[in-house]
Amino acid sequence: MNDDYTPPKVWTWNKENGGEFASINRPIAGPTHDKPLPVGTHPLQLYSLATPNGQKVTIMLEELLEAGHDAEYDAWLIRIGDGDQFGSGFVEANPNSKIPAMMDHSVDPPRRIFESGSILLYLAERFDAFLPRDPGARTEALNWLFWQMGSAPFVGGGFGHFYAYAPVKIEYAIDRYAMETKRQLDVLNRHLADRRFMAGDEYSIADMAIWPWYGRLTTGGVYGDADVFLDGASYQHVLRWSQEIGTRPAVRRGVMVNKTSGEPSEQLWERHDASDFDLRTQDKLDG
Repeated sequence: MNDDYTPPKVWTWNKENGGEFASINRPIAGPTHDKPLPVGTHPLQLYSLATPNGQKVTIMLEELLEAGHDAEYDAWLIRIGDGDQFGSGFVEANPNSKIPAMMDHSVDPPRRIFESGSILLYLAERFDAFLPRDPGARTEALNWLFWQMGSAPFVGGGFGHFYAYAPVKIEYAIDRYAMETKRQLDVLNRHLADRRFMAGDEYSIADMAIWPWYGRLTTGGVYGDADVFLDGASYQHVLRWSQEIGTRPAVRRGVMVNKTSGEPSEQLWERHDASDFDLRTQDKLDG
C-alpha cells in the first residue's frame, strides 16, 4: 500500500493489480475467442460454475425435479479461470460474461436467460413452482429475491474479495465491507426471527437465492474462516434457517453440480442425468 497514492486524472487498466482473479476481469466486454457452447439432449441447457450464484440455479433445477416437474437439464462447466466465459457462444448467451447462463431449447428460436435471479424467476413461472400464488406472499418473495441480487455484491465483490482474495490486506476495505455484510446478516436474522422461510411458511426462490450466499457464509461454506471473523454463530435465526435448507436432498445435490473444489465425492463437473450423482462424481471418474 502506498499512503500517498493519488488517483490519476484518467484511469488505465493494470493487469498486475488484479490479484487472484486478474485473469477473469477486464474493463471491456465481448468475446476473446470463438467457442460455441455444447448442447445436450434436454431442453434446458445450463452453463455455469458452482459459485453461490451458480448454485442458486442448480438448486432450483434439482428442487423442481424433486417436486416431480419435467425439468431435466444439462449442466456444462464454465471454467472462469480459463476464460470460458469470454468464448463467443457464452457471450451470445450472456453478453455480461458472467455465470450462470441458460438456454431454453423448448422454444424456437432458443431463448437465452442470464442473471441468476432472472433464471430463478423464469423457471418459477414456467413450472408454476416455488413462487407463492398469494399476491402478498409472492411480493414478499420477490422483495427478498431482488434484495439479494442488489446486496450480494457487497458480500462477494466487497467483503469476500478483500478478506479472502485481494493480493494485500487493506484494513479500511475489510472493515467497510465486513460492517455492511454484518448489517445484512442482521437484516436477515431479524426477518427470520418469526418466519420459517423468507416469504413466510412457503419455501421459495427467495430462499434459494439467499442461502448459497448468506446461509453458507454463517456456517463456514465460503471465504475460509469468514464465519468466525463475522461471528456467524451469533445469527441464530439465520443458522436455524440455513441448517434446515442445507438438509434438503435437492439442495445437497444442487451444490455439487459444476463444483470443481473440495472433496472429489462432492464434485459433479457436468450433469446430464440424475444417475450422474451416483456414477460420475470425480472420485469415481478419477478412480
